[in-house]
Amino acid sequence: MKRNLLGDLKKWKDSPAHKPLLVKGVRQCGKTWLLQEFGRECYGDVAYFNFEGNVALSARFEGDLDVRRIISELGILRQKSIVPGETLIILDEIQFCNQALTSLKYFCENAPEYHVVCAGSLLPPHEICGFRGDPGLGVALSKPLSFPVGKVDFLTLRPMSFEEFLLANGEELLCEHLRALPPYEKVSELFTERLETLLKTYYIVGGMPEAVQTWLDTHDVQALEKVQQAILDSYELDFAKHAPPKDFPKLAAIWRSIPLQLAKESSKFIFSQVKQGWRAKDLEDALEWLLGAGLVHKVTKIEKPFMPLSSYEDQTFFKLYLSDVGLLRKMAGLPAAAILEKSEPFRKFKGSLTENYVLCELLHGMERTPFFWRSGNIAEVDFVFQHGMDIVPVEVKSERNDKAKSLSEYRKKFAPRVAVKTTMQNVGGGDVRKVPLYLLWQLEKYLT
Repeated sequence: MKRNLLGDLKKWKDSPAHKPLLVKGVRQCGKTWLLQEFGRECYGDVAYFNFEGNVALSARFEGDLDVRRIISELGILRQKSIVPGETLIILDEIQFCNQALTSLKYFCENAPEYHVVCAGSLLPPHEICGFRGDPGLGVALSKPLSFPVGKVDFLTLRPMSFEEFLLANGEELLCEHLRALPPYEKVSELFTERLETLLKTYYIVGGMPEAVQTWLDTHDVQALEKVQQAILDSYELDFAKHAPPKDFPKLAAIWRSIPLQLAKESSKFIFSQVKQGWRAKDLEDALEWLLGAGLVHKVTKIEKPFMPLSSYEDQTFFKLYLSDVGLLRKMAGLPAAAILEKSEPFRKFKGSLTENYVLCELLHGMERTPFFWRSGNIAEVDFVFQHGMDIVPVEVKSERNDKAKSLSEYRKKFAPRVAVKTTMQNVGGGDVRKVPLYLLWQLEKYLT
């Protein structure tokens, strides 16, 4: 199964200024697989270590943090020497060992010839995450003596994008063709029906690697949903295992309420609707845990689309989306057939599901979570983000309907150089760029 970040990992390997690399992301999005695949492709040897429940491994990092001693003891532990530049050292679930996190500083300063990559998940402090709403590393679980700020490179792994899903389905030639299409050249009708079908399948399956692999192996919805439910159950077990005990009921309540709140007309997240009597101040810490774990994305409102956008956001008015569209479908109890058969009762929720998909696609190419624009009760544009010197509004439609009154209102008020409308329609140019939902992974070339 191909993951686009393999290319970024190879660039890191060839970097002259070698720092340890920390891959962060939501649980079960494929971090361990990606690093092991990278090791198999690019190194003669892989030394894999997992800290979860491994007392003997954590003991190697107790006391002093002399890198030469640690390397020697890790070699003894695996019964094979670690060779600089030839052995890739993988430290998995590093959040379970605070001393190991701190040791990354000394690997950077005293032993850059050793190639060290780490993986971790769950709740991070925001100063370590780097970006609002970014899937993070569970270092809050371990509270390291001193996090090696500036001594570590970061890479964020998310659930598989639609492009990666296409590649997993054996559509390499189709992807190459779509990449090579000049901007605003329409996609041939030979391919549009196939792409729409694959996109609807992606809405059902999502991008969690185990779910995708199960679908590829079986094409059985029941087998797929069994895997999706197991992932959802494991997340709730994480709440109980790792979150402060007082926050567990709040975490579970917020988590379970997201599909319900997205289904509302405004889809604004309202704390009092999580549970009667609960207020924002009671739930904010629990929400931060979910955001830090990368399970949830928070999209806040702006009233004026000026730079920097964060200066114009209203933190009290926001929407919550899930990190994966397939898990949202499963949580919402939406049958797969409702997507494939254009079920009429599904129409209302389809807009929210499509918005969640668009957000996840946008995040694959962004450092920051986008915003949305709302002007009273008059108009609302689904996403707004900065691209170079442009503030780009994005209107989302789930089918071929291209009427976008809110986007028209936005353009009258702010006259953006470029605006995007994404539907199931084919490509179209002009002041409003029409980008098909199945081509959002190519959005960059339509913004010039």
